[in-house]
This record gives sequence, C-alpha cells and structure tokens, in this order.
Amino acid sequence: MTTTRDGAPYEVAVRAESALGEGPTWDPATGRLLWIDILNSRLHSYDPVTGRRTLRRGEQHVGAVKPRAGGGLVLNLRDGIGLLDPDDTFRWLRHEPVPGRRGNDAAVAPDGALWAGTMRYDEATGGGTLSRVTGDGTAELVLDDVTVSNGTGWSPDGRLMYYIDTPTRRIDVFDHDADTGRVTGRRPLAEVEDGAGFPDGLTVDAEGCVWVALWDGAAVRRYTPSGALDRVIELPVPRVTACAFGGPGLTDLYITTARVGLDPAPPLAGSLLVVPGAGRGVDQPAFAG
Repeated sequence: MTTTRDGAPYEVAVRAESALGEGPTWDPATGRLLWIDILNSRLHSYDPVTGRRTLRRGEQHVGAVKPRAGGGLVLNLRDGIGLLDPDDTFRWLRHEPVPGRRGNDAAVAPDGALWAGTMRYDEATGGGTLSRVTGDGTAELVLDDVTVSNGTGWSPDGRLMYYIDTPTRRIDVFDHDADTGRVTGRRPLAEVEDGAGFPDGLTVDAEGCVWVALWDGAAVRRYTPSGALDRVIELPVPRVTACAFGGPGLTDLYITTARVGLDPAPPLAGSLLVVPGAGRGVDQPAFAG
C-alpha cells in the first residue's frame, strides 16, 4: 500500500502555549472539543461553531478528561479518578495517591468503563499502570508494568483494543471481550522506527484504522487494521501528543501539541490544531459514572 504524506493540511483551531497539551475528546452532548494541559493543571474546551473557549484551572496535574453519561466530566488526576458534576462540584471517585506518580492518558470503553493509565514523573521503567474503572468506582488492575501509559482505543465493533506504552515504540492490540471487559492476546500491531519519534495518543476511525500522534516525530500517522502505514500528516511542531475526531459528522481531526522541553519552541507548539475532513470518526461512549 502506498503511504501518502500530507504537506500541511492543518489549521490552527486554538492558538495556545500549553506546556503539555493532551487528550483531545469530542463531547457530543455540548458540541465541544475538550483537552487538557497536564503540567499547568488546565482543562480547555472549544466550540468550533461559535469559536467560544473556556478554561478551568485545577489544583493538581490532570492526565485526561472524558464526558460522563449523566453529565459532567471524569478526570484522571495525579492522585486518582475525580468527578466534576454538571454544577462544577468536584468529588473523588477513587482517591489513591502514590508519591512520584500521576495519571496520564485514559479512554472510555464501549461498556462505559474508564481505562486509566498512570506513569511516574521520572518515567521509571515499569513504574506505571493501566486500570479499568467502572462507573461505581470499582477498579481492576490490568497492566502493572507500564512505563508511560498512553493511547488507548477500540475497533468500531469493540472486539479489539489498541494500546501504547510509549517507550516500547509499539502500538499493541488486544482481543477485547465486550461482555466482560477483559483483554487477552496482546501482540504488536505496528512499531515506530528509530528516528521517527515515539507513539503517544491514538484514535480509531470508522474504517478501523488507528491514528497515532508522534512525540518528537512532528506528525500523525494512520495505520490500517493490518498494521500497514498508509498515511502521514506532517505538522510544524515536533511534540505531537494526541488526536481525536470531532466537529459535525466527526470528520475533523483535532491534534494536541506540547512545548515543554523545547528551547526555543516553535510558534505553534502547545496549540490545538485541526485537519478538516481528515476522515470519519466513531461516536465515543461516555463514562458510566
């Protein structure tokens, strides 16, 4: 299959200077794109129709934000899983601080469970985890030897789960049992070669292709369900962190970026970018808590 390289089809959705912009998520109930700045403890939202933006400052580092089925948001925080109610009241669903560790990327499975990753601040090998958290706060440890837990997503039929532990350079795939939420049969889908950056966040489109942001790779890649690389979107910033489909029809690919560790930082580092009409996403479930 021929790999296509797109020169610069992106637009700037929100010009920002996020230290570690991450976790773009489309909230269909509000028509907003949510994302976070982990190191500045900030939660952003953007309405692409009106251009309206909001900013909420938290009290600790936030690794991910997702909509909840009953309204409000669920947050993967430094010290556990928190809930924001529709009136902006905060409460803990699971409060379990571990010194030197924080929440990182997270995703909601087809059954409404939150798959929440952690990592150590010093990125010590095997110091992170991946857990499955149900709506009532029950947590099951799925992986206990992760270094930097990142992109997680499911195939459109829910039978496969994709996952990234960034330093491995791999996008892995598991068989996923939709009835029990269990995953088995971990194996590589694709590997990012030396010099091309490190895989970070991911999203899955309606064709079952996996889109992967490349930290220090200045690009987003698309891999087919068989693991073949078939598209590369090149970007003007090196630290590309995550991507998600949003907007009317879920056809626009939103991309978060970071400026941490860049001196000097390129002008758009830390901004939210968008590639209009990049493909077609699938509806993402809300957290059942």
